[in-house]
Amino acid sequence: MRITIFGSGYVGLVTGACFAEVGNDVLCVDVDPRKVALLQQGEIPIHEPGLDELVRRNGASGRLRFTTEVAEGVAHGLFQFIAVGTPPDEDGSADLQHVRAVARSIGQHLEEYRVVVNKSTVPVGTADVVRETIAAALAERGRDVPFSVVSNPEFLKEGAAIQDFMRPDRIIVGCDDHRATGPLRNLYGPFNRNHDRLIEMDVRSAELTKYAANAMLATKISFMNEMANLAERLGADIEKVRVGIGADPRIGYHFIYPGAGYGGSCFPKDVKALEYTARSVNYEAALLQAVETVNERQKNVLFAKIQRHFKGELRGRTFALWGLAFKPGTDDMREAPSRNLLEALWREGCTVRAYDPAAMEETRRLYGDRSDLRLCTQPLDVLPGADALIIVTEWSLFRSPDFAAIRQQLQQPLIFDGRNLYDPEYLREQGFVYYAIGRGEQS
Repeated sequence: MRITIFGSGYVGLVTGACFAEVGNDVLCVDVDPRKVALLQQGEIPIHEPGLDELVRRNGASGRLRFTTEVAEGVAHGLFQFIAVGTPPDEDGSADLQHVRAVARSIGQHLEEYRVVVNKSTVPVGTADVVRETIAAALAERGRDVPFSVVSNPEFLKEGAAIQDFMRPDRIIVGCDDHRATGPLRNLYGPFNRNHDRLIEMDVRSAELTKYAANAMLATKISFMNEMANLAERLGADIEKVRVGIGADPRIGYHFIYPGAGYGGSCFPKDVKALEYTARSVNYEAALLQAVETVNERQKNVLFAKIQRHFKGELRGRTFALWGLAFKPGTDDMREAPSRNLLEALWREGCTVRAYDPAAMEETRRLYGDRSDLRLCTQPLDVLPGADALIIVTEWSLFRSPDFAAIRQQLQQPLIFDGRNLYDPEYLREQGFVYYAIGRGEQS
């Protein structure tokens, strides 16, 4: 099938590469000439395991191409996927200017029937906006060309996006026009062979499904962080509590790990956008507000522990930091807990030596060159003479480190663990002072 994808960011690039991988003819349209030139050369501007190989292979075969020409894109594909960014406005609402721009461009060049697919995460009612925008552009041209507008939200986890697309848990298709459902079923057929994962519903329900899914996952994280803070004050171990409640199949083990708070491009933005949507229909979403409040507070928990341990005397100290990305498997630092911690330590006059397997360039882009930040090329390079080791991201290579080397190189055997990677009893036996999340004030 012939597919056009507007937007070559994270969602658009993964979607295009995966559709091309199963034999489709995909054309990605992007307004950034520099990005298009890089992609045409097989260079990938984002970090996602396996994506570079997928893009290069399908680019070499001719199944995946990139252009800045909107008219070429509209003429190319029966399916016109909108996969552009919807960043948050100051009031928390999703900014739809890029979605509207793509819809207007489609209307300005539409000559025959097309299925317009909203892949971007958008508020309920956006399909109506897209439909009206395309219709208005057609009217300006004096044309009456049929088209359908469909909601097909993505459920891609950063760090596992290729697997999520190729073997999806579910494929949500929101459609009020039956002309589009048959072609969409055929399009997703290669990803739907083991059993039927495609769930059809009306457009507004599909749009809400995406927000509801992310809000539910964010809620689980904030709930566990709330319980962790309570466990700490009650002398309980949240890791044992986690295992106990996770054994209940109604709860399960997914997304009940306490830590330093959630970040990234999805959960913070989508919780805020859903709150805004609730306010727009005169509903106070008290639970969503609490989820966000707990998360913002949780991002400061590690710094509070550090400040308390050193009795507020932080100026001139050096800290070793493992993990900068908001989660393993990505270089994304949007809303990352590491940023709260870095900036808090700098305000107190501290120096940070940091290592992350993927997010070093992104850190340089965000903070530039500064005397109180040194980015190291190996995990152990951050340690010599540091006052403590802080762990913010649970990359697998941090899970079983050389504790003897850590103890030898630090000024004192002191670890602040924002992801509960280690066994407190074992570290005590190794002579460490160990602070974790929800495992006692000093675990």
